[in-house]
Amino acid sequence: MAPSTAALAFHPQTAKVVAFFEALTPQMLARLDAVYADDARFIDPFNDVSGLAGVRRVFEHMFETLDAPRFEILSTLTEGEQCFLLWNFRFRRKGRPSTSLIHGSTHVRFAADGRIAWHRDYWDPARELYETVPLLGAVMRWLRRRLSAGSSVESR
Repeated sequence: MAPSTAALAFHPQTAKVVAFFEALTPQMLARLDAVYADDARFIDPFNDVSGLAGVRRVFEHMFETLDAPRFEILSTLTEGEQCFLLWNFRFRRKGRPSTSLIHGSTHVRFAADGRIAWHRDYWDPARELYETVPLLGAVMRWLRRRLSAGSSVESR
């Protein structure tokens, strides 16, 4: 479920972030400084970069290596100068017809001027990515079953 327009209107910084991610294209990267502070830090399971050039490179890499990447923001929570986004990220790997889905979240802290100063993504690369890779996926699924406390409910 997308955030309500009324809730986003109450939090203009969050609304700006949601609009940015849901409309993100390679062309928008030229204006990344409208959303991210010059010294912004970006952390996800594969990257830990600081500064606009580093953040831009993360997104450029995403567009270079994936077909049709798209964020869908499911819900938001804003408190003071920070927000939390729950999202789905859909994409196709280059040369593959099927669409993949990663379910995750982002914690954002805003700078005094309202731009993103700190961005940290939380998602499970083992379950969301590694388990889909031939051979490696079988090992990862076996390992997850082995370490599990018992029966689990699949959310997908």
